[in-house]
Amino acid sequence: MIRRHFFLVVALAAVVLMLVVGGFKLAFADKEAKGAGGGGRATAVSQTVVGEKPFTDRIEVLGAAKGRQSVTITSNTPELITSVHFSDGQAVSRGQVLVTLKADQEDAGVSEAKARLAQAERDYARWKTLADKGIAPRATAEQYLSALEVARASVGTAQAQKLDRVLRAPFSGRVGISDVAPGMLIAAGTPIVSLDDASVIRVDFSVPDRYLQTLRVGLPIAARPDALPGETFQGKIAQIDTRIDPATRAIKARAEFPNAGGRLKPGMLVKVAIDQGVRNAPAVPEAAVQFEGAQASVYRIAKGPKGMVARRTDVDTGITQNGFVEIRSGLKAGDKIVADGLNRVQDGAPIGGGQGGGKGEGKKREGQKNESKAG
Repeated sequence: MIRRHFFLVVALAAVVLMLVVGGFKLAFADKEAKGAGGGGRATAVSQTVVGEKPFTDRIEVLGAAKGRQSVTITSNTPELITSVHFSDGQAVSRGQVLVTLKADQEDAGVSEAKARLAQAERDYARWKTLADKGIAPRATAEQYLSALEVARASVGTAQAQKLDRVLRAPFSGRVGISDVAPGMLIAAGTPIVSLDDASVIRVDFSVPDRYLQTLRVGLPIAARPDALPGETFQGKIAQIDTRIDPATRAIKARAEFPNAGGRLKPGMLVKVAIDQGVRNAPAVPEAAVQFEGAQASVYRIAKGPKGMVARRTDVDTGITQNGFVEIRSGLKAGDKIVADGLNRVQDGAPIGGGQGGGKGEGKKREGQKNESKAG
């Protein structure tokens, strides 16, 4: 029984001792915090000086790339393919034969039309001779002349129908991948192969009508395809639409980009950028700006009662480029601000370190080097 009471007393004493020690720690911590807030311990942060940097006003929109000319070769009649005259990805010239379709009936039609034309020519020649001699009436000769002209037109029609069985490239370009082969029966309108003239790539895009005064034919423009990260292509605006879309209040424009290397492909998603001009403005690193909702702020370093302190300053920001934020108002060039470590800084807190500390460390190292040389 005595041993049990002894252990209870010891446990109670240990609990009381822990509570007393904890109270002392809280009291000293509160005292240190108050001392720091009153200009005691300074928070070491890196500092930077607000300077002016160039910022480019830029309009960025998305567009889809397409060739200067693009078409899908099809047949206007159902027919068998007798021969294919291209290979996948081949460069072809204008008028080059790509596919030949079966044309037995068309060949027969051309022969028949030519035979009728020959007969019509003989009939007209005979009746014209008789009419010139006065043996036959002139009206009969004129009827045979009309028949001759109809026969000539029939030959043209038959030859045109035969030409429909030979599919040619309408312009110079490069064909795509095709699955057609000789002996295949295709229906009217069936895609045979694509043909693209990609020597120049066109990108159509729309911009809000408030930028209408900025757009002009010949304006330089840059393209950055998502499929080619890090690559930029330079071009110019070739056309501007004559109407503004009443639903979106946007105007359509077309840009052209030289594509001698063939890096740009029709169908690519492209981000086009139009530079409106370059201006210099106060700038701070992105890490130095805090955002709370729509309001941005920085910690400006100012003189306090006992040294330098951080003052929270609201700023009006502009665009962000190359890791820097444009400051429209709230700061001026030459102001010192906290560059990073904002989570350790409070409004009015004393500040230490920064550029001054960096110079002191440099002098200290220089002194150490001089001492080592003297030794």
